[in-house]
Amino acid sequence: MKSYDAIVIGAGAIGSSVAYHLAKKGMKVAVVERSDLASGTSSGCDASALICDKKPGIDTKLGYESIQLYKKYAQEFSYDFEFHQRGSIYVCESEEELEVARGYAAAEAADGYPMRMMDSYELKEAEPNLAQDLVGGIWTECDSSVTPFRVAFGFIEEGKKLGLEVFPYEEVTEVKMDGGAVSGVVTTGRELRGKYVVNCCGAWAPFVGKMVGLDIPIKPRKGQILVTEKTDLLVKEKIQEFGYMLSKFEDVKYERKVSRRVEEHNVAFVIEPTPAQNMIIGSNRSFDGYDKRNTPGAMKALAERAIRFIPKIKDVNIIRAYAGLRPYSIDHLPIVSAVEGLPGCFIAAGHEGDGICMAPITGYLMSQVITGETPMFDIDRLRFDRFRDEAYLKTVAEAYES
Repeated sequence: MKSYDAIVIGAGAIGSSVAYHLAKKGMKVAVVERSDLASGTSSGCDASALICDKKPGIDTKLGYESIQLYKKYAQEFSYDFEFHQRGSIYVCESEEELEVARGYAAAEAADGYPMRMMDSYELKEAEPNLAQDLVGGIWTECDSSVTPFRVAFGFIEEGKKLGLEVFPYEEVTEVKMDGGAVSGVVTTGRELRGKYVVNCCGAWAPFVGKMVGLDIPIKPRKGQILVTEKTDLLVKEKIQEFGYMLSKFEDVKYERKVSRRVEEHNVAFVIEPTPAQNMIIGSNRSFDGYDKRNTPGAMKALAERAIRFIPKIKDVNIIRAYAGLRPYSIDHLPIVSAVEGLPGCFIAAGHEGDGICMAPITGYLMSQVITGETPMFDIDRLRFDRFRDEAYLKTVAEAYES
């Protein structure tokens, strides 16, 4: 039976980052993955590392610091995860959206982030293929892109140089306990001993949680994406619609003027170029359990919304579609935390659509938490124990349902 300092369950972008950062601290680390590397959410998502879609505060802080780590690792890693810092644009359809966007961009700029408004003229100059009736937008200079599965591979390959061991195609069937503390795992292939066990299973984190008596309030939220044929670049960077983002602002009541189909499938226009000259078009959000199948209605809604913002795209062929499961938490913040009352047990999960963006900073912070260091900034709001506070849960639920 092999023994390690830490065992990481899950080899997506989050788990691979946690494993790498622990190995970098000098720990002996194992990663266990029930399938292949990056075969879960990290193989079914877009390619973004953004702050423009974050709420001011810790959400933006996590995204920004993660992008800084991506820039650093792009220079240091021998494995290319295709980091590009092109910036991004949020586009506004109405004066009402534009007014809220101004306040949002001003708040982020006041916190020191490189975000500013664009008027309709500048928007047309920057992206001439956009619909001509858009009234303006937000430019965020630091926003970037990566290739998600390559992020996971990059962390794993760099970790192996530090002694990291990887056990793919081995599902964890039991988390071992000894004297009330976590002491290792049993997989379909072996038993591994470890002082620390880190649950990095994303949308599947609750299944591992139950093995140690934890109710982890994460559920899968499906997102569907279209991929175009290779084409002349219709856009230079990631572009999204600001109207959908208003759903993140609890104090703003706003209804987009969209078709019944777009509303029914909860679609937000997103487009970005890939290094291979395809375009990724997204995205929608739906709670369909663990069903990862694409649906005709959602795909039609994605195409409809894309044509509204980029009319020329109607002449471009779609060559494939895919879907992924985002690990949703009720307060839209991840868990990056020890579990109080359960020594040796840690959770890094619940990032929903921000897992790729926040992978580097999550691994970095988790390594600090596990080694007993003071985290580089306050992450008290990411504690698992917040979900044991009924008053907190009630407040959050009321805020997002009102």
